[in-house]
Amino acid sequence: MSVPDVTVVVAVHNAMPYLTACLDSLVGQSLAPGRLEVVVVDDGSTDGGEALSDEYAARRPGLFRVVHQPDSGGPAAPCNRGLALARGRYVLFLGAHDQLGPEALERLVAAADDWGSDVVVPKQVGVNGRLVPQGIFHANAESVGFTDSALAWVLSDTELFRLDFIRRHGLCRNEELKVFSEQPFALEACLRARRVSVLADYDYCFLVPREDLGDVTERAGVLDRLRGIFALQQVAVELAEPGEELDAIRARSFAWDVPRLFQDGFLLLDDGLQRRVCEEVGRMIELFGARAVYHRLPVAARVRLELAAAVRPQALRGQIRYEAAHGEPPVVADGRRRYAGYPAFRDARLGLPDGLFLLREEPLVEAVPRLNLAQQLWRGIVPEQLRRGLRRSPLWRRLADSVNGGQG
Repeated sequence: MSVPDVTVVVAVHNAMPYLTACLDSLVGQSLAPGRLEVVVVDDGSTDGGEALSDEYAARRPGLFRVVHQPDSGGPAAPCNRGLALARGRYVLFLGAHDQLGPEALERLVAAADDWGSDVVVPKQVGVNGRLVPQGIFHANAESVGFTDSALAWVLSDTELFRLDFIRRHGLCRNEELKVFSEQPFALEACLRARRVSVLADYDYCFLVPREDLGDVTERAGVLDRLRGIFALQQVAVELAEPGEELDAIRARSFAWDVPRLFQDGFLLLDDGLQRRVCEEVGRMIELFGARAVYHRLPVAARVRLELAAAVRPQALRGQIRYEAAHGEPPVVADGRRRYAGYPAFRDARLGLPDGLFLLREEPLVEAVPRLNLAQQLWRGIVPEQLRRGLRRSPLWRRLADSVNGGQG
């Protein structure tokens, strides 16, 4: 049996009706027959997705393989099982509610072969309002890193990975993580890769939000999310180069993932769980040196992080409500410095440092010295045409030299 170019692993758990479009996008790939295999791992679906997967395998036995297993509680276990079954030279994980562009896999394999890439990051497009960071997708790039691109913001496993590279390093998802297990997996792959490339010349992957909020990430508890973020930062500390590389990964989590825990959902938690979340975030801030990258974070994120670290859930609730009601705060001017005038700014009860709220510092403008009478006469009152004529006069020439250092 010939080796396929690429294996696509689809972990499925109650993904109807999105699963149909996902599988159809794989049937419609431009790769020639035999170059693609799809491993569908049904993780205890009960919505008809299990039967649909079997139907696709029955109609296209050379393309689809389906395995069924009990509900594992998250995507990590079915993804690992699919990875273990993969036979292709490359592997890509596709969410069961997402879709690929028709030429996606053919283009990805060609680029990886041409460039010798261990990881290729394809352009991802959000559908129906789903937010997908686009900072890295401005152009194709044969080789990128964390210090010269927005690679830290696209840590998902919807990327093309060289399979022998993945197996050589023993990479797999942490099955103890109910959510975000793809992020430490992708991060470790990118940090260990000889070359990470980007393809931005085509809409490769369409990421679709689930209207029923059935996605496991949406259903996950706040402590599960914290564990996933913690695991990502652990990989960063262990493998990233101290300095710019590590800082880029720190900034991603503490600018985005952690502050998102302090949104409307936080207000619904009981008092005990709110304090627990604050304590865990404070521990992460200390352990992973988050304050070293505060200058890269928006003021709102810094304020929420420090209110959590101080275990001030009441003030944190106030901050969340203020942002929801007012959006951007007023700007407070103090000399050359401009601060975000959130209610917590200079609140003596909280004692947060001013620097936390600093928006910018206006440049120091040197005062222009006032002109004396002779300078005014020479530069202002005397018309330019007359001055040009007077320059031929020895008397005015000496006057010009005295007030302008000979500049006329």
